[in-house]
Amino acid sequence: ASRFPIVTTGEYVTRQVLSDHPELMVVAFRFAVAGAIGALHNHEHVQSTYVESGRFRFTLGETEQEFGPGDSFVIPSGQRHGCVCLVPGKLIDNFTPRRDDFL
Repeated sequence: ASRFPIVTTGEYVTRQVLSDHPELMVVAFRFAVAGAIGALHNHEHVQSTYVESGRFRFTLGETEQEFGPGDSFVIPSGQRHGCVCLVPGKLIDNFTPRRDDFL
């Protein structure tokens, strides 16, 4: 079990840090219902996202793309991004450097 708490980040969305190091952080985002939103945002960190389960429509800069179980992609530093959950599930995000704002 993770030593980090489960934090509510939006309606039907939670976040839990799974592991961290100054140069890397692994975080699980759980979406409980279709229609739950990961709000559009951007940050200095490079992010990789792995879809463990569910289905999501991501906005990545100027494009939209759907991802399902087993899909993975990288979001460059500064790129505006967000998602809408199509089928409830879980995303595993990695950030470099770590997201100190999540600690």
